Amino acid sequence: MNITAPTATTADPDYQAAIIIPHYNDHVRLVRCLDALCTQDLDGIEVVVVDNGSTPGILGWSNFYPAVRFIEESAKGAAHARNAGVAATTAEQIWFLDADCVPAENWVATARQVAGQADIVGGAVGVFCETDGTKSGSAAFETVFAFDTKSYIEKQNFTVTANLLTFRRLFARIGGFRDGVPEDKDWCLRAVGVGADIKYIEALSVDHPVRPDWPALKKKWHRLMDEAWGTWPKGFAGRLKWIARAVAVVLSSFAHAPKVMFAKSLRFPERFKALVTLFRLRSLRAMWMLQQAVAQ
Repeated sequence: MNITAPTATTADPDYQAAIIIPHYNDHVRLVRCLDALCTQDLDGIEVVVVDNGSTPGILGWSNFYPAVRFIEESAKGAAHARNAGVAATTAEQIWFLDADCVPAENWVATARQVAGQADIVGGAVGVFCETDGTKSGSAAFETVFAFDTKSYIEKQNFTVTANLLTFRRLFARIGGFRDGVPEDKDWCLRAVGVGADIKYIEALSVDHPVRPDWPALKKKWHRLMDEAWGTWPKGFAGRLKWIARAVAVVLSSFAHAPKVMFAKSLRFPERFKALVTLFRLRSLRAMWMLQQAVAQ
């Protein structure tokens, strides 16, 4: 896993901050993200999109977005793309967005105001459906459970790179993102471990589309469980704790069921579908965890 601190390769002292956006084969959502971002005041702000080998490529998009710099990173994975973006800039403030996020119309102005309030600032991540009509079970589930950045920050000391502000000095001290692990959580915990402070600011807001169907939701959680297991102790005691955690995942379905049934953001049919998805997903996650625990 690469934990080398990104090294700047270009220099421009005029930039107050650099916005880093990793991208891979999500052209429509990237357009939506850039359209929302480029209508804001970017004076003194560098926007860098790091493409991870998309087909078709996007280096020519600078003709349509002259305020954005497009670069490529051949090493696959968002961690490598984000590190490449940091290395390609020199601004002391580093702001992260994801290509599928839609920053609020005041996101840049808010980031200017709050970036110095902590070493790491995480904002709110709302969710929305990209289709009209009744939500699928997966979309309804994510409407309730997808992002709780306030809880992540206040209870677990991490936030997500979909909406994160930080400083280059932290990269110089602890290194970049690591591939193959929950990269945002891993990076934040390493930073907090050396004394960095982290703060939640709700006014710093982006919106993220929910996973539209079961295959997309399943793919997301399979990746997350693989990443979580990758950092888990593999000794006998560690495997027993992982098994116990798998049991807790199943039981958590019952604890979280009322949150679904009383969710004001869902209509009644959507609540039922979200409830089914809750039990289905937690059961599947537990099965994956048990398989991981007993594998050699």
